[in-house]
Amino acid sequence: MKKLLLLLLIAQAHATMAQTIAVKLANAIKQFEADAQVQHGIISLYVADAQTGKTVYEHNAQIGLAPASTQKLFTSAATFELLGSDYRYKTVVGYDGNIEDGVLKGNLHINGSGDPTLGSWRWNDTKEDIVLKKIITALQDKNITNIKGDVLFNDSAFSIQPLPGGWIWDDIGNYYGAGSWAINWHENQYDLHLQPGKKEGDTTQIVKVAPQLNEAHFINTITTGKKGSGDNGYIYLAPNSSLAFTQGTVPLQNEPFVISGSFANAPAQFSRALEQLLLTQKINVAGVFVSYSAMKAGKLAWPAIQKPLLTLLSPPMDSINYWFLRKSINLYGEALIKTLALEKNGLGSTEKGVELVREFWKERGIDKGAVNIIDGSGLSPQNRVTTFAEVKVLQYAKTRPWYKAFYNALPEYNGMKMKSGSIGGARAFAGYHTAKDGRQYVFSIIVNNYEGSSGEVVKKMYTVLDVLK
Repeated sequence: MKKLLLLLLIAQAHATMAQTIAVKLANAIKQFEADAQVQHGIISLYVADAQTGKTVYEHNAQIGLAPASTQKLFTSAATFELLGSDYRYKTVVGYDGNIEDGVLKGNLHINGSGDPTLGSWRWNDTKEDIVLKKIITALQDKNITNIKGDVLFNDSAFSIQPLPGGWIWDDIGNYYGAGSWAINWHENQYDLHLQPGKKEGDTTQIVKVAPQLNEAHFINTITTGKKGSGDNGYIYLAPNSSLAFTQGTVPLQNEPFVISGSFANAPAQFSRALEQLLLTQKINVAGVFVSYSAMKAGKLAWPAIQKPLLTLLSPPMDSINYWFLRKSINLYGEALIKTLALEKNGLGSTEKGVELVREFWKERGIDKGAVNIIDGSGLSPQNRVTTFAEVKVLQYAKTRPWYKAFYNALPEYNGMKMKSGSIGGARAFAGYHTAKDGRQYVFSIIVNNYEGSSGEVVKKMYTVLDVLK
């Protein structure tokens, strides 16, 4: 009887505490909504008890809003579950024909599977020089010094469209708007080094492009801004295009200022890097360097790889996911969404991958209308998800064997483990927090159509979330 009474008292205490938190959250939201910065905007908040799963507080929790990069949670968790923590991409180097006296009487093949880490600087084994050295070593092991055929880059594993529909023109030429191909390289980004002028308003000069772009020409109209004004420069370069132009400003300073853009054609960039290395290693290629997409456009036959020389493996999925969430790399999300389609349907397309993700969450109790997405990263302003759905994803993750890797990948903001999101007029946070009293919360907050400073609206969002501390 005493034990039962104690349990009832504990339950009552928790209920009272939940009511107190709910009241405080309601007051915080009311104060936030009265702020002029969100007068014409909308705020959505959903908070659940991490241990019981019960709702602590909700406000506009079933309204679909632009989630920005908090949408990555849907892609991340689905990928963990459908591909597995140990999943690795494979890039296969091989050939057709025969090798006789150092001569490859056939073609050299590079078969991609969408690895977004190929040539990335984030792991030792994926760095450009290491990857290229492995390929050269594989050729040298077979004593190949002459290739009579072509070097073929098989990028057919992914659809020909590198970008999701709905991405805006201001984004796609910049590093965070990089498309995804079946052969990616150096995270499909380059650095544009700009020398500012002597005073505000002066034109800038391009002093270096690294790595050098394949057949790209720039019309540079970026000017010099105020000292300390930051990166306000934009690059405009469409996929498979060779003409780029720039607009905006970079800050006044003595040394060059660097902004980063996205490759117009990632397989072509990898092709350029390999071609240059083969030349320096005195491995002669009689034919051409060409991709499957280009050959298909010309209606030319594509020979199959006959014998493998080398298989380049990506880091495991849990390691890829770490950088995907921690640094919010959009390329990784778009590669992952296509990879889901590739593994399920045999061709990696954004549309098929998105449908797989939506169906995955539907089977776990989240209505498709609450996950109304068109890409894997959240960059499109057309995406719409609910805070309720984001919390359900976070709750689901807590029950899975890969949760530790998922949780560890989340950044920390405002003393909380949570994913952030930011696109024009939208800010969002979703994650986990343990209060001082030991109670654990799962939460999501999204604000759309706010006015003024992004930094100021974030401070006000933190004020709401501080109630959970």
